[in-house]
Amino acid sequence: MSGPTDWALDDDEELLIKRSFANRAVRSPLVALTRVRNEAAILLDTLDHVAEFADEIIVYDDASHDGTFDIAWAHPSVAGVVRNRRWRDSMEERLLSETRHRGLLLNIAKQHFAARWFFCFDADERYIGDIRNFVRSSWADRLAAVRVRLFDAYITETDSAPYVEGHSLLNFRKYFGPEYRDIRMLWKDNGTDRYSGLDAREPIVDGDEEVLFYCQHYGKSLSIEQWDATCEYYVKYFPYEPYGKKWAARKGKAVHIRSDFGASLYPWGGELFGRAIPVT
Repeated sequence: MSGPTDWALDDDEELLIKRSFANRAVRSPLVALTRVRNEAAILLDTLDHVAEFADEIIVYDDASHDGTFDIAWAHPSVAGVVRNRRWRDSMEERLLSETRHRGLLLNIAKQHFAARWFFCFDADERYIGDIRNFVRSSWADRLAAVRVRLFDAYITETDSAPYVEGHSLLNFRKYFGPEYRDIRMLWKDNGTDRYSGLDAREPIVDGDEEVLFYCQHYGKSLSIEQWDATCEYYVKYFPYEPYGKKWAARKGKAVHIRSDFGASLYPWGGELFGRAIPVT
């Protein structure tokens, strides 16, 4: 497998660009990037949600076998898809892939789409805030990047029903942990922005940035089954420290009374934000 800074397509990867988006001369205010695998249950809702503020979306499909590619390719806001046909399952390859796939998408966006801003998202996230108007504002002109404050949603005893395909994921769960991460998800194309290292969610961006928007993260709370599958994924494919040990201890404990960090849970809103605790 290519290294994390090699942005050429591998033999198992194919770039597909829709004719309606190819060779467009107009510079798009915002192009969104995502890497997905077997996200068919939530992907249509995800793409509809992101399309509310993104002008174009580029998807990396990492060897899905559940209809993810068809959903992505059919969506009117998806401009292109990288289709990877071979799943690489070693720990080293998974750590490389986290960075390389996002860097490849960024390189494709710069080569084929005239974006002013980029937004990197995951399928299990929902965003609160007027991102569309921000990237068109004079405020955006003064910043190089924006961090989004992410809170985890939790399954609780009174709210344990699984997510049902076709429903809106935004506000799906009632309770969230107060722990947050400020993740650089939105940044300007300035010629030096790039992905580097292993397991990189955030790009390296030079310049001023602020925390401006919120994110509801459902990676721990789509269903009890999905929780246990997530635990198994990190135990199997990622190093024991810091990933495997933490997730092995969480298996079978999808239903929460308190957060994974031992804090009280709160409904989405002012009390949650007022009690917010930063985590690394």
